[in-house]
Amino acid sequence: MTDVATLDNATAPEHLPLAEVAGAAILSAEPAQHPGTGRLGEELLRAGLISEEQLEEALRRQSALGMRLGAALVELGFVTEEDIFPFVAQRLGVPCVQLRDGLVDPIAARLLPRDKSETLDALALFKVRGTLCIAMADPLNLRSTDTIERITGLKVRPVVAHAKSIQRMIQRVYDENFHVDAVTADMEESAVEISEDAIQIDLHTLSESGESSPIVNLVNFLIMQSLRHKASDIHIEPGRRHTTVRFRVDGQLREVLRPRRDLHPALISRIKVIAKMDIAEHRLPQDGRVHVVVDRREIDLRVSVLPTVLGEKAVIRVLDRQRLTFDLDKLGFSEQVLPQFKRLLAKPHGLLLVTGPTGSGKTTTLYSAIELIKSIHTNIITVEDPVEYQLELINQVMVDEGTTLTFPKALRSILRQDPDVVMVGEIRDPETANVAVQAALTGHLVLSTLHTNDSSGAVVRLLDMGVASYKVAAALIGVLAQRLLRGVCPECKTTHYPPRELLDAIGYRGDRRRSFVRGQGCSRCHDTGCQGRRGIYELLTCDGEMRRLIAQEASLETMRNHLKTQKMPNLFDQAVELAEAGETSLDEAIRVSFFE
Repeated sequence: MTDVATLDNATAPEHLPLAEVAGAAILSAEPAQHPGTGRLGEELLRAGLISEEQLEEALRRQSALGMRLGAALVELGFVTEEDIFPFVAQRLGVPCVQLRDGLVDPIAARLLPRDKSETLDALALFKVRGTLCIAMADPLNLRSTDTIERITGLKVRPVVAHAKSIQRMIQRVYDENFHVDAVTADMEESAVEISEDAIQIDLHTLSESGESSPIVNLVNFLIMQSLRHKASDIHIEPGRRHTTVRFRVDGQLREVLRPRRDLHPALISRIKVIAKMDIAEHRLPQDGRVHVVVDRREIDLRVSVLPTVLGEKAVIRVLDRQRLTFDLDKLGFSEQVLPQFKRLLAKPHGLLLVTGPTGSGKTTTLYSAIELIKSIHTNIITVEDPVEYQLELINQVMVDEGTTLTFPKALRSILRQDPDVVMVGEIRDPETANVAVQAALTGHLVLSTLHTNDSSGAVVRLLDMGVASYKVAAALIGVLAQRLLRGVCPECKTTHYPPRELLDAIGYRGDRRRSFVRGQGCSRCHDTGCQGRRGIYELLTCDGEMRRLIAQEASLETMRNHLKTQKMPNLFDQAVELAEAGETSLDEAIRVSFFE
């Protein structure tokens, strides 16, 4: 019989919360080969919990009232429920647990909605490798376990616990403050250590230095959870009643935690400390950066703190190099676009732009392009704000407006460094645009980004910035527009038939009677219906006709019409193809790529 209550924090690995240690112990234990087959009364007698006279009296009461022996013994006051509970569990052949805060992972618990948890007398304790451990008053109720598996999308391993204990713990787990209390209790052995030189944090060694507190543990928890959820950003926002913590996952914000309002100042101060900010400054925005080591993974955190009317808001950009692939062949390019894009990268000079909204993967595409063309024989220099990832064999310069090292100034200095390839993080202003175009005209391959809806729009944007049309026509070799589409969650994927009015509105040219897929929302996808993302790409190459149109400052519509003659798929056509293939929903395809 496994009694989780006997597990001690001192015996757990320092980097694991108690819930995960307990989970590993329970889920690795083999089910009882020979569940208790002796009569309950005899087992209680052998354990010395009751006398023979008490057993006989309880048996008479059981016979007279038609009740269970255990209930009769409790009613007569001979034993308590706690006394007989382990014996009942042993007879059932399942582990017995005594519920307490450290045993319950709040995130796992909320995979099962509160109403279902109360109705089924069941509480999710923790998740280990795709298996959800559930405390149940009746662990042999197959209908209940089937219901839980259907709701959570996970395999269920039941353990037995008191019904009253389960209901008490349900009240605590679904309370807003329990999540934070449990986190800080679980992570008393977790760690943070700051190196003054490298500004590094090791999330598992602080206990050795003696520096630990609930706020330190909470910040550590948020960083670890952001990595587990593959979040790109952590938002910590002040509110009137509580602080809200949200993760951006697959481009969408989702709430993960609501710490008490009184914890907010200390939480922001801790973040300022690790990011080397001024903790006494509350009226001005601040930016910082810190290097974090989690399970031997090196993570960069970019921190921004902004004062609001309710207090300071912090946003932490999580830059996990291990999660990214700087490989053009693995970014989802179509067979038509990829070879053409590589051909442009092989050119010795010219301006090549990547366009799209914030968060559409432009930086990943540029870094992947640089990884493709870099060599010991090529001098590649980048100017970025900020440098998101450090690359081998690349000279990376970070602009700093505070020291007047702006994009144009840095770019002019770079051109005196004998570069072969120059990457400009973003063309933000007319001065940067003109210097970048001039660099492309003087024998350099220049890569950069712009914020436009599609590839043709980048040309118009450069002209609007005041760059002479003849210079744009001579320098520009191509524009890659891109978007990231959310995939459909495989666990809650369903088919549907879009209304004809919608298909008419978007000019759909396929079979109007065909079905599409979409996600209904489930616990695995956090009720979003989406899971994962993939890119779509539209490439404009500057052939002779396009250069003529640019020099004449032709309209955006004219340039788009010429793009169609290049027989390259546009963003919308690719998005609809993915929807037809069942890789995304039609709604997502329209949201991301349909322009009036």
